[in-house]
Amino acid sequence: MSTVSQEDYLAVHYVHRSNWLRAAVLGANDGILSTASIAVGVAAGSDMRDTIILAVLAGLVAGALSMAAGEYVSVSSQTDLEKADIERERKEIEEMPAIEMERLTEIYELRGLKKETAALVAKELTAHDALGAHVRDELGMNHLSQAKPLQAAFASGASFTIGALLPFLVTILAPLPKMIFYQYGFSIAFLILLGTVAAKTGGSNVIKAIIRITFWGTAAMVLTAAVGYLFGTTLG
Repeated sequence: MSTVSQEDYLAVHYVHRSNWLRAAVLGANDGILSTASIAVGVAAGSDMRDTIILAVLAGLVAGALSMAAGEYVSVSSQTDLEKADIERERKEIEEMPAIEMERLTEIYELRGLKKETAALVAKELTAHDALGAHVRDELGMNHLSQAKPLQAAFASGASFTIGALLPFLVTILAPLPKMIFYQYGFSIAFLILLGTVAAKTGGSNVIKAIIRITFWGTAAMVLTAAVGYLFGTTLG
């Protein structure tokens, strides 16, 4: 009878990638979309390349820092809540072990075990690691879902920068009269590529990811172009 190691198990499942994948995909997607939208919006209201480049560069720097800081604060808050819950659970185990044992038994019963079996499992897991059993089965926390603020912040900031560099290069290299069309075409292509990679990495449906990211990318750039055109015409 062969045994399956944790590494082998994780190799064919994707949940362990959820934290960094979510932050990285969100950052890259936002980097492409927000930066391209800025370029499209400014290009619709201005015929000066320097103005477009400056706006896009400012959006790139501000966006990357904002994504990293926002992700760090958000995930840190989640970490603080998790630590508080774990500490509360530790005290409850020390102060009322019998009640906590009953709770654990009820949880296993609800999962389909017979009462006697549930009580035995609760007793053995409590003897092995009481806090670990309650944190995992009562609070629903484990090492795979544990929040990591620095990892999430770095993933968001770095991926935003990488994503934003793509439309920034288009801003520098694309012909000015056709800037809007080049930005839209390349950005949608970048978004489709990102959606495909993210879906394959996460083991989800590629077609759905492409449709979702294309629809919202198109909507964002069309609306931004309309705003840029209207305000550009008014101010001009």
